[in-house]
Formats: sequence, C-alpha cells, structure tokens
Amino acid sequence: MARQSSKLDPDTLAKSRAAGLDKMVVEFPDCVADAARAAALDLADVPAIEGTTEPWPSMRIRSRR
Repeated sequence: MARQSSKLDPDTLAKSRAAGLDKMVVEFPDCVADAARAAALDLADVPAIEGTTEPWPSMRIRSRR
C-alpha cells in the first residue's frame, strides 16, 4: 500500500486522489499538501460571484442599419 504523509489530512488526500494525483501523493506528499494550502488561501481572496451576473458583457447581436 502507498505510504501516506502525516501532513495530508483525509479530506485533502481524498480530493487529490479524486483529481488523479495518486502518483503525486505517493512521490511528493509535501508538495501536494503545500499546493492544497496555497489553493485554500487563494480561494479566500476570490470575490463571490452572484449566480445571475455574467463576468463579461452580454453578447448582443446588433444590426448595422
């Protein structure tokens, strides 16, 4: 069985394996844990987006009349 790092909590381990990072978890567990921490910190800086707004201007077809 693959060795698990004590730095990876079960939730992070499950998410990394679901993302297909099995080999990375085995070979570089510290890097996976650091990347998970960095992603969590970056996610805190992302503003919330309302479900009704678009992040770009609406696309309207305009006639040239």
